[in-house]
Amino acid sequence: MNKKVHVRTGDTVILLTGKYEDKYEKNGDRKTGKVVEVSPKEGKVIVENINMITKHVKPTRMGQQGGIIRTEAPVYASKVQLVCPKCGKPTRIGHVFEDGKKLRLCKKCGKSFE
Repeated sequence: MNKKVHVRTGDTVILLTGKYEDKYEKNGDRKTGKVVEVSPKEGKVIVENINMITKHVKPTRMGQQGGIIRTEAPVYASKVQLVCPKCGKPTRIGHVFEDGKKLRLCKKCGKSFE
């Protein structure tokens, strides 16, 4: 299995498939969110306010509150696409070496992500 993931923590992504595919926000865009956590070993990412689930939590210590909490569940990284911060469009990324650093480039506008 490939251990590399095309997104990093803090990137803005758009969902391509799943139950949020056809859900549109008020401004007419598809559901987007910021990547909170990346798990390359599993090939999954956690996106804020996407794929929300409810968990039943027991109190573990004396005086701690138990109950039902809502949290984000992981999504496969192949189901999300990076959104370019410069042009604002969903895009693939390319790589280029400049000054000994590997930079990520937007395939649509050609600008660097960093």
